[in-house]
Amino acid sequence: MSNVLAHSFLTEFDINLFKAGKHFRLYEKLGAHLTEVDGQKGVYFAVWAPSAKAVSVIGDFNYWIEGEHPLNVRWDGSGIWEGFIPNVEKGSKYKYKIHSHHNDIKTEKADPFARRCEHPPNTASVVWDTNYKWKDAKWMESRKETNQLNRPFSVYEVHLGSWMHNGKENRPLTYIELAKELTAYLKKMNFTHVEFMPIMEYPYDPSWGYQLTGYFAPTSRFGKPEDFMLLVDELHKNDIGVILDWVPSHFPEDAHGLGFFDGTHLYEHPDRKKGYHPDWKSLIFNYGRNEVRAFLISNAIFWLDQYHADGLRVDAVASMLYLDYSREEGEWDPNQFGGRENLDAISFFKELNEEIYGSFEGVQTIAEESTSFPLVSKPTFLGGLGFGMKWMMGWMHDTLEYFKKEPVYRKHHQNDLTFSMTYAFTENFMLPLSHDEVVYGKKSLLYRMPGDEWQRFANLRLLFSYMITHPGTNLLFMGGEFGQSEEWNFQQSLDWHLLQYDYHKGVQQLVSDLNGFYKKEPALYEKQFTNEGFEWIDYNDAENSVLSYIRKGEKEKDDVIIICNMTPVPREDYRIGLPKEGTYKLIFNSDESKYGGSNFPVKKQYTSEKLEWQYRKQSATFNLPPLGMIALKRINSKVNS
Repeated sequence: MSNVLAHSFLTEFDINLFKAGKHFRLYEKLGAHLTEVDGQKGVYFAVWAPSAKAVSVIGDFNYWIEGEHPLNVRWDGSGIWEGFIPNVEKGSKYKYKIHSHHNDIKTEKADPFARRCEHPPNTASVVWDTNYKWKDAKWMESRKETNQLNRPFSVYEVHLGSWMHNGKENRPLTYIELAKELTAYLKKMNFTHVEFMPIMEYPYDPSWGYQLTGYFAPTSRFGKPEDFMLLVDELHKNDIGVILDWVPSHFPEDAHGLGFFDGTHLYEHPDRKKGYHPDWKSLIFNYGRNEVRAFLISNAIFWLDQYHADGLRVDAVASMLYLDYSREEGEWDPNQFGGRENLDAISFFKELNEEIYGSFEGVQTIAEESTSFPLVSKPTFLGGLGFGMKWMMGWMHDTLEYFKKEPVYRKHHQNDLTFSMTYAFTENFMLPLSHDEVVYGKKSLLYRMPGDEWQRFANLRLLFSYMITHPGTNLLFMGGEFGQSEEWNFQQSLDWHLLQYDYHKGVQQLVSDLNGFYKKEPALYEKQFTNEGFEWIDYNDAENSVLSYIRKGEKEKDDVIIICNMTPVPREDYRIGLPKEGTYKLIFNSDESKYGGSNFPVKKQYTSEKLEWQYRKQSATFNLPPLGMIALKRINSKVNS
């Protein structure tokens, strides 16, 4: 039998924290770690398998033979098996062979804490460490200011496998290629952040990464772990924040994954009513088990700590919060108080966010939560879940419903747009136009717009202009920014060739300029989550389908007036009530010819008149371009003679 030395990274304190569910740096202790013991180089292995009667490491260094390298179970009841195997090197492939007390079942599992995985469809873990030297100290120091909730968040959502392909080799770009191409594109487009759909290792391409098996490993599809670090580093050096999609809601039943790990329901809830997701045919974590909570919170901390992520967008939060989510009557059991809330998941979220915000400056967590669950983005000391932001799914649904209607009918549906303002400040909302809106027959954003070609593009430009000027932060899925024609297909590149056409190029220019406008105007972000930052001028003109409102900053001089004409009929001499006497300057017009607009004549400057309108003492008339948004700013307080 080959040599396995007794060795441990774990102290008694570590074990006590682990059992209590309070060890949030487990990645430093469990998994495979290159180290040296008694002068011998090798690897320390540690895995949690409390129902095992034997665990051995199998790998390419022992011809995958069970029992060649048996691990030792700890004496403290933690269920952790560990040991040091000399002469195992970086790059070695391995798995754990687990012989269970439960019906003598044997499982062959990838390491839950593996830092690298084989390229799918291969499923082994890979011994790895990264000696990457980070160069983003300036960003990491400044992000406590630049990544706060009163700063711009214009997020570009990216699926790495289909953003852009290497045309000659017909393959997705690597992490290293993306570090150059994606970074340059984000800078050109003025996005403040990029959000990566899950980059943790996953076995099945059509899951888009939402069915994870390697929670601590960047997918090997695009390169090595340090290559992904280089990508993050390059983005940071160019002042672009990195948000990672994170999936604590469910995991697949693949044989090498977390399911039935030690022959028992170790990570998943043993009750299928709580442990199996009928929609996604996947397993649900047991949020009430201490060690599982420690695993998940450690994983969230890992990406913020080791990979310098600036935020986590937490997937499918609603599915975790409700015991009856996607279940019929009789398929779920109420909680101890008779309600449908998952109390374990609720306490998990609170602990997760407390640990993240307590450990890192300038990071954000964002909940994809599609219901009216209260206080999602409020601090835990106020009874909230503690997230920084929440996706505004109601705004997304209502707005797209409105925009798909022919403009002649929009006067009957003005409340679809105005309704969001009745609840806009109940949470810190991010406005998403995400990947979910351009798949499964929903059509691309462009082809959800009505009318002829010009109107489709004008509607799309107006949609983006309205989104940027609506309170809250915003997110746009890749391809939308240049009017991708087809639905998103994860197997191929975006249709970059469309940029040879003026209308597509115009939308792209508009999105770049809108992002620059958002970053430049404090009124659009300083109070983006409070009603002090918004005031209607008029939301009642349904007949003309015109909306007008004020966005407010910390200083009155920064206030911006927004007027949106939601029809292709230009409005001449349209009177708007103004908040103050003075001269108002046009600072944005979505109808300019460089965007593909009609260039309808709009004056660059306006002087207020002492004519009461819309309950305001001052007013002025404006030419409103068709399907256009104009923005104005007061430049002085004196009326020009």
